[in-house]
Amino acid sequence: MTNIAVGNLAPGFSLKSLDGKEYSLTGAMQSGPVVAAFFKVSCPVCQFTFPFLERIYKRYGGDNVSFFGISQDDARATKRFAEDYAATFPMLLDDEGYPVSNGYGLTNVPTIFLIDTDATVRVVCNGFDKAGLEAIANDLAERRKQSPAALFLPNERVPDHKPG
Repeated sequence: MTNIAVGNLAPGFSLKSLDGKEYSLTGAMQSGPVVAAFFKVSCPVCQFTFPFLERIYKRYGGDNVSFFGISQDDARATKRFAEDYAATFPMLLDDEGYPVSNGYGLTNVPTIFLIDTDATVRVVCNGFDKAGLEAIANDLAERRKQSPAALFLPNERVPDHKPG
């Protein structure tokens, strides 16, 4: 859960990625919306969710939208997680004590936010949330003036929700 709801303003943050580059919410919003996915590497629901986030990133990521995985683990474990679950978008490290996660009032992961260019939260997904992930994909497709592609394949057994 989180104390940030749809319609609220997302708290700003500035975090380093695995390669040491600094990313800020304010800087990312200058080029478009931001998908911020908070996670822990040991979380089975995070492990289940990230391949679907990668699908959204591959389809709609780019110059006009930023995707960030925000890890509550160290760089080595986070790098392994990104490799194991084929996440190619930037992985940011929420330092010891989790100041950014705490600023968002997180009590579980994964928690995923779609944040608009004015810092307004458009979508919040707590745990694995099929409808929430589809809402993010549909919003990003609409912004690109594209028809949304199916996020989930017909032969995949995907639950509507898995709590984190």
